[in-house]
Amino acid sequence: MHRNATRTAIRTLACAAVPMLLVAGCSSDSGDKERAEPSASTSTSSAPPSPAPVKFTELPDPCKTLSKDTIKDVVPKAEESGKNLGSKDADGYGTCLWTGLDGYQHRTLTVSLKRFDSDLTLGSGAERAAEHAGRQVAAIGEDKENEKVENAPLDGVGDQATAISFETKRKNGKETVDYREQRIVAVTGNVVVVVDYEGAGLEKGGTPKAEDIREGAVKAAKDAVKVVG
Repeated sequence: MHRNATRTAIRTLACAAVPMLLVAGCSSDSGDKERAEPSASTSTSSAPPSPAPVKFTELPDPCKTLSKDTIKDVVPKAEESGKNLGSKDADGYGTCLWTGLDGYQHRTLTVSLKRFDSDLTLGSGAERAAEHAGRQVAAIGEDKENEKVENAPLDGVGDQATAISFETKRKNGKETVDYREQRIVAVTGNVVVVVDYEGAGLEKGGTPKAEDIREGAVKAAKDAVKVVG
């Protein structure tokens, strides 16, 4: 009787232990699965950041930024096609030059375009363009050859623009010639448009009026910004 009771007790304990083992096994498998599968938020946050999109991905030909009427009005006797000064990176930078001599009146105009892409380290294309524009404005005042430098904001040209008027003297043979000059620096999206316009009266020609030089530069800048887009 005692042996039978002992066997019965052992069988009862063994049966009771089975459910406990099964429960423990299921609990362990579930934990492993949770640890093996990353959450959706973890997968999303691991995606690398991308640069901000830019407004312009290419530039127009700088020699095609001015209308025929503007060239005729601003640079008399100049070739309409202008002179493309060339660039190894036509999508990033370009400059065109027009020069003309009408009697004793000499005029020179350049239109420069520079485009910026967004960079995770350097900033968005628009931010980089604004920084470059600031440097182009400051460069006039930093040049000791320039006199009577005056800066003023210019409305209605791109997203933001600055007009810089100044004067300088240059040698033309034995003659010292007074030049009136105007620089317009305009930002449109991620592109900077710089217009440099200058005029001088050679020999018997009188020095052009500052207002006329400013008007010509502004007219050219409006043309160029419109063509950029």
